[in-house]
Amino acid sequence: MRLVKTVVLVGMMGAGKTAVGTALARQLGVPFKDSDEEIVRAANRSIAEIFERDGEPFFRARESEVINRLLRGTPCVLSTGGGAFLSEPNRTLIHDVGVSVWLKADLELLWQRVRHKTTRPLLRTANPRETLRALYEARQPLYAQADVVVESAAERSVDEMATRVVEALKTRPDVLEV
Repeated sequence: MRLVKTVVLVGMMGAGKTAVGTALARQLGVPFKDSDEEIVRAANRSIAEIFERDGEPFFRARESEVINRLLRGTPCVLSTGGGAFLSEPNRTLIHDVGVSVWLKADLELLWQRVRHKTTRPLLRTANPRETLRALYEARQPLYAQADVVVESAAERSVDEMATRVVEALKTRPDVLEV
């Protein structure tokens, strides 16, 4: 199997984009990239620090630049931050140049995965669970525009999820050459 275009994993924080993306890249024999990590490396500060110092609009602009650059490089598996796919230009670019895969997880599973993390600037609120619920409800219709949807479940291992993504991608003749 040969990956013809970059696979862009989208979805909520806690959906498993980084973990599943790493396993997926290993299964496909391609590089794994994380747009957040690329931004952190370029800015030499954490996402939380960027949000605090420069604001979310600045961060989103850098995020779009990174996604554009990575999409135009060697095909890879690209994990994006939870907010990346909310931008219409990002969605269009990803659809035109790569293929988006929504790792769809229910709210309870997401909460179980993110509730003890301190690295989520959007959840630094008085009621993080309610904040997560509001983000979830607002973002679902946009994530639903992804090219491919793969349902997540608590009992599925990371490798099982990666295999499910590969199976879903095999239905797209423009993504994988067998």
